[in-house]
Amino acid sequence: MLANLMYELNSEKNFEIIPVLEKIRSNKQAITLTNMGKPEVILMDIGEYEKIINAFELLKLVAPAEEDIANNQYREARSFFKEFKSEKQIHC
Repeated sequence: MLANLMYELNSEKNFEIIPVLEKIRSNKQAITLTNMGKPEVILMDIGEYEKIINAFELLKLVAPAEEDIANNQYREARSFFKEFKSEKQIHC
């Protein structure tokens, strides 16, 4: 999700925060607050923020596996389960 609505913090016109928050809540779109034309702060719906955090946490779990694959440090599932069943004397 990219923030494409922008509001300048140091503009001569003050903006009302309530309509901005209502816009965030209604369309789940992040809003960037800028200072002298440079992005400073992102305002976003908490539900959308939590989705991003959850996705990031999942990525952190997958990263070590991707590294193992890149380093050729893995086993095919079929051979792993064959050996596992043999060691545990599981017959099915």
